[in-house]
Amino acid sequence: MDLTEQELKEFLNKDRFAQFIGLKLLEVKPGYAVTQVEIQEHHLNGFDHVQGGLTFTLADLAFAAAANSHGRASVGINVSICYFEAPKGKILTATARELHKNAKLAGYDVDVVDELGTPVAKFTGLVYRKKQTL
Repeated sequence: MDLTEQELKEFLNKDRFAQFIGLKLLEVKPGYAVTQVEIQEHHLNGFDHVQGGLTFTLADLAFAAAANSHGRASVGINVSICYFEAPKGKILTATARELHKNAKLAGYDVDVVDELGTPVAKFTGLVYRKKQTL
């Protein structure tokens, strides 16, 4: 049973860390999600570039939203990220797309870009789909 966008947003808004660092869930539908963050001074590392953990967490939130959009509790069991280059703009957007889903596993690709279209990172994740619903 797929969750409505509002139901999923309410569930994911319980992610206190994502809220604390300023992540927003813009869109979610079955197997798809978009998250965004406006880069702030406290998101920068010692090189004055976006901290890689911010990019990872933004992609991870999109991954979690897309994976849980079907209403079954889904938890990450394997993820990886490739960083391409530092963002040129001030807004990062992560778009998650479901690649495959069966009764126990589902795979996702997440593309992270800035508002200028600069490819910033590619995140790939696999979830275990529990029997319990959200």
